[in-house]
Amino acid sequence: MRVDDTMLAAAERLHTVLRVAEERIAVAESCTGGLVGAAITAPSGASDVFEMGIVSYSNAAKHNLLDVPQITLARTGAVSGPTARAMAAGVRARAGTTWGLSITGIAGPSGGRPGKPVGTVYIGVATVIDGETRSRAQRFRFDGDRGSIRQQTTRSALERLTHVIEAGHDSTSLVL
Repeated sequence: MRVDDTMLAAAERLHTVLRVAEERIAVAESCTGGLVGAAITAPSGASDVFEMGIVSYSNAAKHNLLDVPQITLARTGAVSGPTARAMAAGVRARAGTTWGLSITGIAGPSGGRPGKPVGTVYIGVATVIDGETRSRAQRFRFDGDRGSIRQQTTRSALERLTHVIEAGHDSTSLVL
């Protein structure tokens, strides 16, 4: 899947706000399979703002690479707000960056179930405020085929993180 013009524009805007703030990002992806990292690294100068990305499809990878607690995965599942928050916090801590961004969801066409249909996605953001890791996640429901869901998720993740960074670093600003 290629990075389209809207993803590229969202990535360029994210680059700008990260550069102005002199901050860096790391990404943990599941259903997007590296598309968010590809979008962030598509514009020239990505090395100024992007540290690393981890594609963690399995629960074992989420636990082993991102420190998502086994109890979180067992109680809420891989596609949940708590998992997205833990993924964002885990990748941020592992990379030592200002920001962690995570994506977990069901891109389809299979995998949906009652309460979590195809198109259910959680986008998580984590940072440190007053010496404490803070994270938030937001649930989305996207329509379309697998490719469309992955593209919509990528654009939304880039736009949401940009919004959060622009809001600043106080205890009330970490809102998606």
